Amino acid sequence: MATLILVRHGRSTANTAAVLAGWTPGVHLDEHGAAQAAALPERLAALPLAAVVSSPLERCLQTVQPLLDARPELRLQTDDRVGECHYGDWSGRKLRELADEPLMQVVQQHPSAAVFPGGESMRAMQSRAVDAVRDWNERIDAEHGEDAVYAICSHGDIIKSIVADALGMHLDLFQRVHVEPCSVTAIRYTRTRPFLLRLGDTGELGSLAPHDRDHRAAGSADVAGGDGDAVVGGGTGTV
Repeated sequence: MATLILVRHGRSTANTAAVLAGWTPGVHLDEHGAAQAAALPERLAALPLAAVVSSPLERCLQTVQPLLDARPELRLQTDDRVGECHYGDWSGRKLRELADEPLMQVVQQHPSAAVFPGGESMRAMQSRAVDAVRDWNERIDAEHGEDAVYAICSHGDIIKSIVADALGMHLDLFQRVHVEPCSVTAIRYTRTRPFLLRLGDTGELGSLAPHDRDHRAAGSADVAGGDGDAVVGGGTGTV
């Protein structure tokens, strides 16, 4: 089956302001995030992408635009199911304010039980994102063959939840996963199980090309250290 390239959007104005953006309109890439997006076409140059799918939110659309400009044969396709978690009443609030909310401990320690006030549950977030990936895998396989590679540009919590599913991890463990802004996570799907090839990778990606598949290592992890809680919405990471 297809190889999925998950791209987290570049650093946004909400990331640098430590605001939980959610679906708040008008959240764009900051200057550094725009530079990250500009470098994406070269990083993905060795990969014969069959399709580019994106969250409909501005920060994701801005991240993939340089890639689409470099590959005019590709048509952007958006999918609401890979859009950010619906944080409801938490959207637009400062993360330091949310740290004192009793729900935050649930989000960190028992996310499968977390339901955002006026928003969605984290279980629903994962379910729609994984359903989207499975649907796109079938579509890409049917249209481009089992060795096809395609990209989805999405958000930190969405990508982490997809990774958890691919690894057979319970959602309650997904906060152990970390992905940097504009990092690449690659998952190779097969008929029997997925394989995580890269996690939060910010380096070169040529070895993910189909002709190198038999010779590459299983992938590399770029996981943030420290014992603190994971940042809801992904945070800025190390940039």
